[in-house]
Amino acid sequence: MHQTAKRILVTGGAGFLGSHLCKALLDQGHEVLCVDNFFTGRRANLHHLLNNPRFEVMRHDVTFPLYVEVDEIYNLACPASPFHYQHDPVQTTKTAVHGAINMLGLAKRVGARILQASTSEVYGDPQVHPQTEDYVGYVNPIGPRSCYDEGKRCAETLFFDYYRQHKLPIKVARIFNTYGPNMHPDDGRVVSNFIMQALAGEPITIYGDGGQTRSFCYVSDLIDGLVRLMGSPKEVNGPINLGNPVELSIHELAETVIRMTGSDSELVFQPLPQDDPIQRQPDITRARDLLGWQPSVPLEQGLEATIAYFRRIHAAARSAADRS
Repeated sequence: MHQTAKRILVTGGAGFLGSHLCKALLDQGHEVLCVDNFFTGRRANLHHLLNNPRFEVMRHDVTFPLYVEVDEIYNLACPASPFHYQHDPVQTTKTAVHGAINMLGLAKRVGARILQASTSEVYGDPQVHPQTEDYVGYVNPIGPRSCYDEGKRCAETLFFDYYRQHKLPIKVARIFNTYGPNMHPDDGRVVSNFIMQALAGEPITIYGDGGQTRSFCYVSDLIDGLVRLMGSPKEVNGPINLGNPVELSIHELAETVIRMTGSDSELVFQPLPQDDPIQRQPDITRARDLLGWQPSVPLEQGLEATIAYFRRIHAAARSAADRS
């Protein structure tokens, strides 16, 4: 498919999803401006892209305005794991809200199409299962996770108000649990936690009884969904759920990781954190109907690539420790 090359801004471009998105857009022949403040994003995620003449990296915090000329904006900037976003909750809310305001202002100035990476966390601890985009959620506005949940909900509000008030072409994706290479090994999320613990032969920590469920989408599928949403007709604004509807218990995930890593780790159980959702599963009817999108990578295939990535990280860390 031939398409006109665009100049595309990716905020949070050194992060897990952002780095994969930058590569996908470069592979399509676009110019990519990656913006990141490197709070959770990592330069190592971008090393393989730095020699591409169409790729540029700028250190910048989206809570401050940005003055660049671009055709499209993917707004991914925000810590996305509870461990990171609870580290500085005020800054997390500012990144979500001020970042949205600044990127929407930029899009309005330059006439760019803009996509917001929202999250399944806008549904909170859902009382409807699976979650459709019409469900308005069940969020605790004063809990320890609310800096992220409410920050992303407010960002969605701003996007739709810019659409109604300024006719800005917007896209809103609600991203469910995603995993794959370039995840931060210390992000505290369940896939990276389990794999790193299994590779180190440490006990695998399960919060609660392990009966809570998640739906895990491999990163290449998710990026395909974002690119399709950005390229969809103008009237398709979203929000659109992007995630894998195959539901899995945390206990099943732990057993799968132990088997696939060949680890002899045992399971240990800890109390469930406050406001941790019991069930999370996307209804992706809208994505199928409007984008022709659905995930294609089976869990074990995705885990194989993710485990191989973390094996390299684990081996590098051990060799550095041996040298010191």
